[in-house]
Amino acid sequence: MDPVPKSPIPCHVGIIMDGNGRWAKQRGLPRIEGHRRGVETVRTVTRAARELGIRYLTLYAFSVENWKRPQDEVGGLMSLLDYFLKRETATLVRDKVRLLTIGRTAEMPENIRNLLAKSCKATESFTDLTLTLALNYGARTEMLDAAASYARAVAGSATGTPPPTWEEFRRHLYTGDIPDPDLIIRSSGEMRVSNFLLLQAAYAEFVFTPTLWPDFSKADLESALADYAGRERRFGLTSEQLGPWKPAKA
Repeated sequence: MDPVPKSPIPCHVGIIMDGNGRWAKQRGLPRIEGHRRGVETVRTVTRAARELGIRYLTLYAFSVENWKRPQDEVGGLMSLLDYFLKRETATLVRDKVRLLTIGRTAEMPENIRNLLAKSCKATESFTDLTLTLALNYGARTEMLDAAASYARAVAGSATGTPPPTWEEFRRHLYTGDIPDPDLIIRSSGEMRVSNFLLLQAAYAEFVFTPTLWPDFSKADLESALADYAGRERRFGLTSEQLGPWKPAKA
């Protein structure tokens, strides 16, 4: 077995962006103002991730359950996404950040689908940082879609049914073309994963921070990375199999 890599910087970081509504409530502001400030944080964190050497950043932007929120809030979120894509695509191109999406984006409003297609096309050649937006995403629906895709592939195979393997199945997940996350961060103090990358995060490290998403800064990201760097990642092995190890210095 190959040695487990011990890089202090995770290749792929996933973030559950939580706390926009509470941030607004604490200040006597409408919830949508919290979401607007959260969009500004996306810009800050994307830039910070690139500067810190993270190669893949996945942000949980809109879940399949979020459609159940009040319609004025859902409409406001769609307007903010429209605004973000129109304003930030040029920035992504300038900074050489590739944009991807995961989720049932075919069910998003037409204007959003068109903007996503344009932004993804404009950035498809970049490799420094891949920013993935999870939109109309849920890990359970992802599993259903992946299982259906895998079944179709098996049914259409001319070579019979091979023994199922994780590597074969994972190619049918929305994230089939990117590495699994090394680190999952959740803001706002909540300590649950909320249907986010459940299969992919099987061996991820988790950091839960009390910081509300609109207040999340580069320093908060650096703190999470320092926590990550101090952990021994064994992937089912023993410490002795990994050889000498010591926590990375913060």
